[in-house]
Amino acid sequence: MFKKQDAKEGFKEVETIIGPSIKVKGNFNGQGNIIVEGTIEGSLKTKSNVFIGDQAKITANVEAKEARVGGEIKGTIKARGYLEIVSSAKIIGDIECSSLSVERGATLNGKCTMLAGQAIPEKTKEPAK
Repeated sequence: MFKKQDAKEGFKEVETIIGPSIKVKGNFNGQGNIIVEGTIEGSLKTKSNVFIGDQAKITANVEAKEARVGGEIKGTIKARGYLEIVSSAKIIGDIECSSLSVERGATLNGKCTMLAGQAIPEKTKEPAK
């Protein structure tokens, strides 16, 4: 989804852009792609993709289809699909995703749960003695 040369290129149809000078407090819910370059406090949820810029500061739980994280996040991140964490990212909180890439230099302090291919172990009967 995201390319190193121009990661925002994957966002051909962006519904919302939170610019570098914008600060949002509260619960932010959307349906389309969201680009965050500013500050968010509360929660951020969309049914599409989230691009979090390298200078963004987020104190919120983030939920999206796929996400690219380059800024600072304090909160949980849930991506139903792919989660890309680039070298400038600083995450304090747990992450859940189906597919993950982390660049050298990124900071992640939290628990990582991979959702793809999870199998519930079957209860096995012990052989009769």
